Amino acid sequence: MEQVLSENNLVISIDAMGGDKSPKVVIEGLALAHKRNPDIRFLVYGDKPKVTAEIDKFPALKDVCQIFHTEEFVHNEDKPSHVIRNRETSMYKAVEAVKNGEAMAVVSAGNTGALMAISKLLLKTIQKIHRPAIISIMPHINGRYVMLDLGANTECDGINLAEFAIMGNIFAKYSLGIEQPRVALMNIGAEEMKGKGEIHVAAHIIKNTHLNLNFIGYIEPHEIPNDKADVVVADGFSGNIALKSVEGTSQLLMRLIKKSVKQSFLAKIGLPFMFGAMKKLKKTMDPRLYNGAMFVGLNGLSVKSHGGTDAFGFSIAVENAARLVRKDFVGSIRRELENIDLDELSQEACYEVY
Repeated sequence: MEQVLSENNLVISIDAMGGDKSPKVVIEGLALAHKRNPDIRFLVYGDKPKVTAEIDKFPALKDVCQIFHTEEFVHNEDKPSHVIRNRETSMYKAVEAVKNGEAMAVVSAGNTGALMAISKLLLKTIQKIHRPAIISIMPHINGRYVMLDLGANTECDGINLAEFAIMGNIFAKYSLGIEQPRVALMNIGAEEMKGKGEIHVAAHIIKNTHLNLNFIGYIEPHEIPNDKADVVVADGFSGNIALKSVEGTSQLLMRLIKKSVKQSFLAKIGLPFMFGAMKKLKKTMDPRLYNGAMFVGLNGLSVKSHGGTDAFGFSIAVENAARLVRKDFVGSIRRELENIDLDELSQEACYEVY
């Protein structure tokens, strides 16, 4: 397939073999994303005969995709320690394209741990960032918020949490369009002395940076859906549990509504009058609209799509990546941290807290 990618194109590399129904869903997602974003070009890594067969179904994609054949791909059960040694997988090659400057972001629906490991190995962390984090957009009662870390770091110290707050603040500005995002640390209570010491250290660091973050203090998990904060910061262990609890509760709510309607004759009669409200609720809770968790803190954009999503969900992940490329998200983090010595602030905070 002949293709020339000009300097003006927004280029995204794609792991075509990641996800439950790849490459079919991946290529269909690219078609949807390109239809809404004609400036995007794709470097597609995977089984060339299979990928080509899917691209042939979408004539518009033929002029914007460059296919690179790979014999191997990452399986869901593969361990991160194994995949980082295999440089021939579609996932490794897709991330490597970002490292080499051939693409501006990478999107994969493959193994989360593997993508994180490869991304950290090849892209490295931004100077002054100690650890990258996983961030995602989620719905609350009046709109959306962002939350991190969602599983990259099971244990974090105060400086890690403070860095997450800074990166989350920038992410919310660009992804949600909020001028002054409300930043909160997830804790077991709102009182100043509640929770672990590292949370108190993080709060001290955030308050004493010159970034003037709109820090509102601590937030309890049950308050998160109530539009109390735009950025919720937690360690990866707590954040992942909170995320899965929210997902489980949402699924339970939808099942209970369906069950109640089926068991009530009056509810069935009144259902047509509630159609608009139910349609709006379903759209708000649609996980595809929030697809595309991102590894922040790296020298490049790496986006993880849900492995079981459909084409629309994958297209959303691609568009999220493109949006942050246009906003120079990685460069913004570097500039924000340029004149801050978080290590010094951390030492001062530890002295104050302990």
